[in-house]
Amino acid sequence: MDLRFRSGPEKWIRIIFCVAVSISILLVILLSVFSPAPHKASSQDPSRPWVALSLYIQQPDHISSSNLQPALRPDAGAFIFHRILTEGPENTSRVIGKAQGFIIPIEHFAHSAFNIIHLSFDTPHYSGSLNLQAKHVAHKDREELTVVGGTGSFAFARGLAVFAQTDGLSATYYVNLQLRFPDRSETIPG
Repeated sequence: MDLRFRSGPEKWIRIIFCVAVSISILLVILLSVFSPAPHKASSQDPSRPWVALSLYIQQPDHISSSNLQPALRPDAGAFIFHRILTEGPENTSRVIGKAQGFIIPIEHFAHSAFNIIHLSFDTPHYSGSLNLQAKHVAHKDREELTVVGGTGSFAFARGLAVFAQTDGLSATYYVNLQLRFPDRSETIPG
């Protein structure tokens, strides 16, 4: 077997291959050394915008017999509701949107992703919707739900929604929303 270095086209193929591998290794090293650090999204980042909203979910004043919804029974298969969002607990408070939901109160589905509440807003300041996921429904006086997204003014919102039944009115719920939005400075204009 001849181990001498050959000349001709075989020589140039080996040289080109070695140069290509060397350049690739050099580029990987240079990119890893000089590339910017990735942005770390921290939940404690104070620069990310927060929005806090307080509102009430109430039964509409004008209830037709076709829109009448029974109270939640322990043996019910699913609870579907349509309510209104208001600024205050009074029936005369300004309506700011709607609340619709689908809850399966059976213990087997209490931690299910199917328990969803959709809040839609139509005000001069906020127009859009929020989606809340009720994974840990415990039928308490105070429930914490996860905000899993939104549209319009609430696009890509994340956060927490705390529901509490008001003292005087059994059909009224107080909702405290703590919303966090992504850094919108990184969006591409146009």
